[in-house]
Amino acid sequence: MNYDIKMEEEINKISESLPTLLLHACCAPCSSSCIERLSKYFKITIFYYNPNITDKEEYKKRLEEVKKFIKKFKTENEVEVIGGRYNPDEFFEIAKGLENEPERGARCYKCYNLRLEESAKYASDNNYDYFATTLTLSPYKKADWINKIGEELDKKYKSKYLYSDFKKKNGYKRSIELSNEYGLYRQNYCGCIYSIKGE
Repeated sequence: MNYDIKMEEEINKISESLPTLLLHACCAPCSSSCIERLSKYFKITIFYYNPNITDKEEYKKRLEEVKKFIKKFKTENEVEVIGGRYNPDEFFEIAKGLENEPERGARCYKCYNLRLEESAKYASDNNYDYFATTLTLSPYKKADWINKIGEELDKKYKSKYLYSDFKKKNGYKRSIELSNEYGLYRQNYCGCIYSIKGE
């Protein structure tokens, strides 16, 4: 399945009105090229919900980088940032029994599901037209897993899931360029204590 084409097909259906998109984001670098690509088609709100980030200072640092980037980056339509609640226990609860799983294994799948479900719920409760995630930008994340989770949540909540594979069309390369241009902090692990050990 080419999820990038599916996203383009959905964008092509958009009329003259500007739909709202709640875009779950894990960090500023991953947000950068996604926002660049989508901001002319949607009124975007970045939803920073990442209880998987074990260290509180790291969590705050990444959130501040997202805010810093949004403040500096010029977009056709305004982009807002919302910080979700921060409770690492939510992540540890879903990770129980999976502590020794390898990176990109079952623990990661449950983590994607945790963050996407909270995003879908927030989008639905607050009447966003669409929800999506920047997670598909990373070459270390399984886009098929992420999109299948989004597809299931689309059936459960009223906001529509926007398929994506943001690493396509040099999205990941572009995120590195924008990170360098704007001096963004690029972390070398996903966020949880297990991903640090897995490096």
